[in-house]
Amino acid sequence: MKMNKNAPCWCGSGKKYKNCHEKWDETINVLRLQGKIVPGHNLIKNAEDIKWIKKAAAINNGVLDLIEEKICPGMTTEEIDQMVYNYTTEHGGIPADLGFEGYPKSVCTSVNNEVCHGIPSPDVVLKEGDIVNVDCTTIFHKHYADASRMFCVGKVSEEAQRLVDVTKECMEKGIEAVRPWGYLGDIGAAIQEHAHKNGYTVVRDFCGHGVGNGFHEDPYVRHIGVRNTGMILAPGMVFTIEPMINQGVYQLYIDQKNGWTAYTKDGKLSAQWENTLLVTEHGVEILAW
Repeated sequence: MKMNKNAPCWCGSGKKYKNCHEKWDETINVLRLQGKIVPGHNLIKNAEDIKWIKKAAAINNGVLDLIEEKICPGMTTEEIDQMVYNYTTEHGGIPADLGFEGYPKSVCTSVNNEVCHGIPSPDVVLKEGDIVNVDCTTIFHKHYADASRMFCVGKVSEEAQRLVDVTKECMEKGIEAVRPWGYLGDIGAAIQEHAHKNGYTVVRDFCGHGVGNGFHEDPYVRHIGVRNTGMILAPGMVFTIEPMINQGVYQLYIDQKNGWTAYTKDGKLSAQWENTLLVTEHGVEILAW
């Protein structure tokens, strides 16, 4: 159904449709007629959404900055969890992980061969040479921002440092592949190519996702892919890119005792970096890092 040009835009901006998303819809309709997979209106964030996502991101970035400053050998992952909870709540946010589908902590701390969803514990003491991913999501004013960083505890091996560095490069390659009216498959292709070129594998069981108005939204952002395929990346979409790169095989298994923590099948190291980003009319804006 064609909208009245002078009616309020469907995005909730309060602007007239002709001054807001009319041209966006025209572009989407042409792409749909060409047989492309296009995002629905529900995946597009308006200026108000983006304002609150950015505020959530500011808290989330501050949390990760604090951990970067404090992390050291001898610290427990439970201490990291307490830092996340305290900083987030003191700044008016809510740790999104806490209680999500029964998850017991405020953050995920994945050490060495833990791929993701490591549960903080007073029994897990970080030691010199460990690498740890801290994955943090913040809710502010009912909006979400999600990011993770790798931390090297003290001096780590050359092999561990290289994995951490290349994994960050993989995320950056994925971000570089994002362009307005480009393809979702370009992201996975860029990540996969860089990982394989460096002798690593890409985890397939977990992927990035839409985020902002909810914790996990469409689309799924896979970290393997084929260029010029998949959903069109339209301005207003917000999602994460969060490649998990393994030193050995890409296969993993889930800890049956806690039901959350994923480990590499061969026991070798894994690393992950994650950013939340916004597709704009002219490129991409990183919101949480």
